Amino acid sequence: MALALPRSTLPSAPGKGLLQTEHFQIAYATNDIERACGLFRNQLGIGEFRRLEGRTPAGGTIRVELAWIGPVMYELLTASGPGSAIYMDRLPEGPGFALQHHHLGYLVSSQDEWDELIAGAAAANFAVPYRNDNPGFLRSCFIDAAPLGHYLEYILPEPAGLDFLQSVPRN
Repeated sequence: MALALPRSTLPSAPGKGLLQTEHFQIAYATNDIERACGLFRNQLGIGEFRRLEGRTPAGGTIRVELAWIGPVMYELLTASGPGSAIYMDRLPEGPGFALQHHHLGYLVSSQDEWDELIAGAAAANFAVPYRNDNPGFLRSCFIDAAPLGHYLEYILPEPAGLDFLQSVPRN
């Protein structure tokens, strides 16, 4: 008999606390994304990623590799130039390969939940050092959960954003 752990699903309620939304993602920042992808492929079982790359809002560059395993999306990211500090500033300094947990990702399902989330961050005295609104795709922000040592990322996808998330390979 296979063991199973029943998991409950509750309605999203960011007004109750920042973790009261749908957790779906674990992300890592790296200074060598090819090496990080190789590690995840060869040692951790991810066969295929979906790449997303482009400019940061401040004019730098960002590259993201995404993959689903079951209900969890894994994200590897690297960035350089203007606007990259939010992604790269927690990596250890110095030469050599670096890979560091960067954020947990959460889905927000409505504008009301988004508003509750932003108010909740303020009430908990957590900074929101990054916000981005990509109309027609998704809205996102990072909340600096400093006591945890990483960011919390929240996204409010529009239909095109949901389509993109669903197009990420399932491994």
